[in-house]
Amino acid sequence: MRTLIATCATCLMLLPTVAGAKPSLRDVQEIEDPLFAVALAKEVSDHCDSISARYFKGLTELRRLRARANALGYTDTEIRAYIGSDTEKTRMRAKGERFLAQNGVSYEKTETFCAFGRAEIKKNSAIGVLLRAK
Repeated sequence: MRTLIATCATCLMLLPTVAGAKPSLRDVQEIEDPLFAVALAKEVSDHCDSISARYFKGLTELRRLRARANALGYTDTEIRAYIGSDTEKTRMRAKGERFLAQNGVSYEKTETFCAFGRAEIKKNSAIGVLLRAK
């Protein structure tokens, strides 16, 4: 009984720490989704000569995301660690490649990047607002 009480007391002491733990930024959709859109817009502009990235709009979005992450309790060090993580870069690239393939984009056919980019611009999507047809 004494051991059970000690175990419960220990668990209760740890509860605020566990409850206050922040999820990985990859699990915070209001950060992950717009960051993914910026990455896809960059990829489209890199592979389609007739579409360019709206650089300042993308930069403004990244600054907004950093401010929002800060407001959610993430430090600049945590944000830089997430953005600079090779694991996260690999994960984001794989996610992007899957998304593009599901939307008919092929790295072997650059015109598919252009068609995708023009469609996103037309839809005024999160990706499209970060692109401009030349």
